[in-house]
Amino acid sequence: MDSTSYTFIGTKIRLIPTKEQAILLWRSAGCSRFIYNWALDKETDNYEKGNKFINDKVLRREMTKLKKEEDFKWLCEVGSNVLKQSVKDLCLAYKKFFDKKASFPKYKSRKNNISFYVNYESMKKTQNGVQCEKLGNIKTAEPLPKLLKGEKHYLDPHISYDGKYWYIGFTRKIKIHKTELNDIAIGIDLGIKNLATCSNEKVYKNINKTKRVRKLKKKLKRLQRKVSKKYLMNKDGKKFVKTKNIIKLERKIKLINRTLTNIRVNHTHQVTTEIVKTKPSKIVMETLRVTNMLKNKHLSKAIAEQSFYRFISFIEYKCKLYGIELERVPTLYPSSKKCSHCGAIKKDLKLSDRTYHCECCGLTIDRDYNASLNLTNYKIS
Repeated sequence: MDSTSYTFIGTKIRLIPTKEQAILLWRSAGCSRFIYNWALDKETDNYEKGNKFINDKVLRREMTKLKKEEDFKWLCEVGSNVLKQSVKDLCLAYKKFFDKKASFPKYKSRKNNISFYVNYESMKKTQNGVQCEKLGNIKTAEPLPKLLKGEKHYLDPHISYDGKYWYIGFTRKIKIHKTELNDIAIGIDLGIKNLATCSNEKVYKNINKTKRVRKLKKKLKRLQRKVSKKYLMNKDGKKFVKTKNIIKLERKIKLINRTLTNIRVNHTHQVTTEIVKTKPSKIVMETLRVTNMLKNKHLSKAIAEQSFYRFISFIEYKCKLYGIELERVPTLYPSSKKCSHCGAIKKDLKLSDRTYHCECCGLTIDRDYNASLNLTNYKIS
């Protein structure tokens, strides 16, 4: 019997399309956005009339009729699966809202989240790129990874645009590394001052406080002010006129935001990889309610920039790859207020107190390091 373990990971590869292919990519993204917004209109109108949720099969039948109309024949220029998936995505988002799992779905904009689905059955690896439905063979910056024996397709492929380049992202099945782990547990306390403080005395800096990021944020702020002033200067009555200069400035803003995102993602990857490569038998982390944390108007921006959700998701999949146990401690566990030496709880500890001083045993220790030690010893306590 085969005892090999498997898991699924996401992969993202840059595309290098020709001018003709780039036009097709933009067209596919535009059609996908149009159908998503059209389906959202249908669902909203139906709900306002007091009717129940429209099934995605019903919406897809209506979409087929729409494609046959003279004014909407341009929808036939892209793959049918691109449009079908847009309807499915909207129905899933709408259902999640009624199940109280997500907020009400928003209309897709031309500016943000430019992406569309690719039919997984027609997507094939080629010698120098990838073959996609109605897009042809698109060259890639690096070869697509090989599939495991028995696997025929890449799963859930999507093409996206990040403001500069096109990418294809998909999920694939991989083998879990058989790694000899150390008999230690690591507690990780996430914070704003530092991204992560570990119980093995390792502290990982907040990348947003570095000179490079602060310089980019300052430049971004300056450009945003410039755009606002230009919009006011070119105001035509109640309408805001978008000039060529405004379009240029907005493109610069997009590219700076892209650079900042890449810096933050890269830093999170480096930190999580370093933690996992210490090969602990267990990693212990607190279950954070990030949505509630963002309600703090003084810290919401700093919390959003740290992106705790990204850090947790990276740790989760990397733990699966190395066979490390990941334990999540309940939100109400007082990891910061509890003394890691005697177990006494300091109820009057403020957020501004960066050093923990225990009045019972006299222990004086860094607040975040104390929390990481408490997380490590969670099951013992």
